[in-house]
Amino acid sequence: MASKNFLFTSESVTEGHPDKVCDQISDAILDEFLTKDNKSRVAAETTVTTGMALVCGEITSDCYVDIPQVVRNTIKNIGYIGENGGGFDYKTCAVLTSIDEQSSDIASGVNKALEARDNNADLSSAETEDIGAGDQGIMFGYACNETPELMPLPISLAHKLSYRLSRVRKKGIVDYLRPDGKSQVTVEYVDGKPSRIHTILISTQHDPVIGTESDNQKVQNIIEKDIKEHVIDFVFKNESIKPDKDTIILVNPSGRFVIGGPQGDAGLTGRKIIVDTYGGYSRHGGGAFSGKDPTKVDRSAAYAARYVAKNIVKAGLAEKCEIELAYAIGVAEPISVLVDTFGTGKISDEDLSDLVNKNFDLRPVGIINKFDLRNLPLKNGGKFYQKLAAYGHMGRTDLEVPWEETDKAETLKTQAESYAALV
Repeated sequence: MASKNFLFTSESVTEGHPDKVCDQISDAILDEFLTKDNKSRVAAETTVTTGMALVCGEITSDCYVDIPQVVRNTIKNIGYIGENGGGFDYKTCAVLTSIDEQSSDIASGVNKALEARDNNADLSSAETEDIGAGDQGIMFGYACNETPELMPLPISLAHKLSYRLSRVRKKGIVDYLRPDGKSQVTVEYVDGKPSRIHTILISTQHDPVIGTESDNQKVQNIIEKDIKEHVIDFVFKNESIKPDKDTIILVNPSGRFVIGGPQGDAGLTGRKIIVDTYGGYSRHGGGAFSGKDPTKVDRSAAYAARYVAKNIVKAGLAEKCEIELAYAIGVAEPISVLVDTFGTGKISDEDLSDLVNKNFDLRPVGIINKFDLRNLPLKNGGKFYQKLAAYGHMGRTDLEVPWEETDKAETLKTQAESYAALV
């Protein structure tokens, strides 16, 4: 940020948001294929609109998956059921599929390296060293010391509010809510540090009648009261920075929100990439995650970049850290590795880049091996990537996510001492 005093806003959305419906469907399909055949190559894209879900893309696998059934189960679990689904129902919506095989040209970029891994070959050998990424692209990872999970505070709070909004609906605590919803949090920064909560915004889909009340203003008053008590107050009771008397709280500022979900807006896989990552606080390479198997560096390298950045911050080598990785199709090593600590590094960014290159294997096959990305669905009862498809892929504390580990922090801290001694 150019100024040390500023407002920064991040948003999150619930699992019933039409774009997030698509992300979850795509990742549910991925989970199913990888559980049955962990060598499956999956690029599943989903779009939803009133009364219809369409799955298209490229999938190569030795197993069969009933894709329409996966789609319907996912929609059901989100909560689009009958009239309470708000115009979109898992039973009656049309499910269309248009699936082709993955291009052999794309597949050739990583096949040999993965075959070597499966056969327990030496992945550092010359034969596999030159086997590269299946595509070009840039990916960013980020971490900072604003929260215990080392995420920016605005997106951390926005996710917590969206998650709680979904929980009170599913638990029946606020029983008139429907699946679609959004949250947004504006944090005031002073001297570059979070200082206070400036604005909290929640928009939530709801039934047209609450109890026996149908008057729009009275319905709005009930929603505001319940959301403040059961969502906002609940989330902030354990936060170190809480809303104050001047915090602006907006609940359904446009008023009535009955028509939502796929009936209100068409949804598409990969259209919430900022929600999935750092809420706009860090740069983004543009590639989406959901529906892509781990051989796609859009997904796996973004996880690796988060892992590197988090370990640097956890080691105390910087207050904030952004990692950029760039890949070329057919090239094993990243084309570039950039470390930016925004002037907060204990050693130079160049020295940190050197540490990263020494301690992290950022080849696609190395990332897959480190995090065991192809076996995570099987290890987690058939569902892993689908759980990541709502409420963020980074900073998750409710799931055991390998790229959130900080097992390299002590090593980095120790090795950094030699660089500091040379200054």
